[in-house]
Amino acid sequence: MIVLKIGGDIFTKGLEPRLLEDVKRVQSRERLVIVHGGGDEVTDIAEKLGKKQVFVTSPGGMRSRYTDEETVEIYTMVMAGKINKVIVRWLLSLGVPAVGLSGVDGALLRAERKKRIIIVDERNRKRIIDGGFTGRITKVNTAVLEVLLEKGYVPVVAPVALGEENEFLNVDADRAAGQISGALRAETVVFLTDVEGVYLKGEYVRKLILLEAERLIPKIGPGMDKKVLASVEALKSGVKEAVISSGFVEKPLTNALNHKIGTVITLE
Repeated sequence: MIVLKIGGDIFTKGLEPRLLEDVKRVQSRERLVIVHGGGDEVTDIAEKLGKKQVFVTSPGGMRSRYTDEETVEIYTMVMAGKINKVIVRWLLSLGVPAVGLSGVDGALLRAERKKRIIIVDERNRKRIIDGGFTGRITKVNTAVLEVLLEKGYVPVVAPVALGEENEFLNVDADRAAGQISGALRAETVVFLTDVEGVYLKGEYVRKLILLEAERLIPKIGPGMDKKVLASVEALKSGVKEAVISSGFVEKPLTNALNHKIGTVITLE
């Protein structure tokens, strides 16, 4: 079992035929679940609709979208609508039996709405603000995925969760992939992005163990820090390994699984 997270940057730049062909190749011999991002597309469409997007930074340095009620509606529309269906269409065109769904479908992803969040403002002061419609995943209902997988389908999941009051919640796509991989007891979770792996002080890191990865999270730049955090969460949930690699190389998924490229994170 493999969980593949396709970064939004890959979607924005266009899913290359070599990535799609490689997904088809791997899917022919392994059970596969795909989780996708798409934050840049959400921002682009929201601003075209006249809704300026606001981003906030946590005291730990993690940057995220501030999601008010109007934003979560746009987020859901773009993630579960446009992006999800475009990816499914691409996969179907190659004969991959893909089925698109979001974390709302079958209550696949349940999340707790963040009532308050702490941010660091432009003057480097900590502030507490309303949490908006951002959620922390609390439960993964794998039943709907298992039914699809048993029938030979490839689930393609958009990172929208269902809150405790059945509201739509924005959840981080990387962490959704990590949580789903843990719930499914996947062998490997692969995060494909636009760089070949984790860089630390300008140096490409080929392998990390869990404890090293946890210590490095505050030192890694925005975007990559969430992939490492999601990898750590996946490993703690029983996944054997996480790989962070590039989606813009030959056989990107196969080469990541074979450790020919990418940063591999393991328990020890």
